[in-house]
Amino acid sequence: MTTVLIVDDQPLQRYGFRMLLESQPDTEVVGEAAHGAEAVRLAADLRPDVVLMDIRMPGMDGIEATRQIVASGGRSRILVLTTFDLDEYAHAALRAGASGFLLKDARPEELLAGIRAVSEGDAVVAPAITRRLLDAYAHHLPVRPAGAAAVDDPRLDALTEREREILVAIAQGWTNSEIAQRLVLAESTVKTHVSRVLAKIGARDRVQAVIFAYDRGLTRPNPPITNR
Repeated sequence: MTTVLIVDDQPLQRYGFRMLLESQPDTEVVGEAAHGAEAVRLAADLRPDVVLMDIRMPGMDGIEATRQIVASGGRSRILVLTTFDLDEYAHAALRAGASGFLLKDARPEELLAGIRAVSEGDAVVAPAITRRLLDAYAHHLPVRPAGAAAVDDPRLDALTEREREILVAIAQGWTNSEIAQRLVLAESTVKTHVSRVLAKIGARDRVQAVIFAYDRGLTRPNPPITNR
């Protein structure tokens, strides 16, 4: 059973999520919050597996609530719901520790699959979507000149040559199967490497591994696409 805390300032939105989740035999809604401060308090009290977090709310927003919940060291993982095309806070929420994103107009089956994935420790967004998300918000990333050396970090030194290669592949948006094909490895071996990489760099999931790699200059965002 996956327990879920719903956080949204719109009562009708919360009601719709609750109706959907309670229709499933493997999910249980343990609480609702209308703003970030209430979400932080309920997450500490209820210890849900997943917090379904809105971003734009009065008072404490979803980004600060995510940051506080993650910083508390609790078990709850954060699934952010955002209007991706409009919400400029998406990257900040990733940095705050969110495990992934879904659009608010996602299909019910996508939302349910996302909640289950987050509860199991996976990133909700597909690796390629993660890459596009970061590319779209590249202006939030540190400006680094082309060809600049990677930032020195002892966690990078702890990686083997193969694990560093895997980390770069994750940051480039490759799935496990794509990594296996391109590096000529068994997919099970890739999964083992990914797990070791996440553990060594202290990342909660693949999304955080992408952030880590970008911040340390292991890969660079694609040039922004402009409409002509």
